[in-house]
Amino acid sequence: MPCPTLIPREADILLIDRLLTLYSWIIIIRAVLSWVSPDPSNPIMRVLNGITEPVLAPLRKLVPPEKLAGMDVSPLIAIFLIQVIQHFLY
Repeated sequence: MPCPTLIPREADILLIDRLLTLYSWIIIIRAVLSWVSPDPSNPIMRVLNGITEPVLAPLRKLVPPEKLAGMDVSPLIAIFLIQVIQHFLY
């Protein structure tokens, strides 16, 4: 079955939406892996940290884990913001 033809703007929006969804999953994977205290020198963790830290670090400064009994909510905030952006794409 052939793929329906998309106008360029729709194709761009769809691409952005899919990339944001992928980024959300990467954040979730990093958060889940952090519960098992992986080795930071592990290549997978280095890639995940390199991809997500530019977004999570500023959010962590806004809501420091020290103020929430050590709980880092920056992944939750990032995913929420991604969902807000995705909502306004359409």
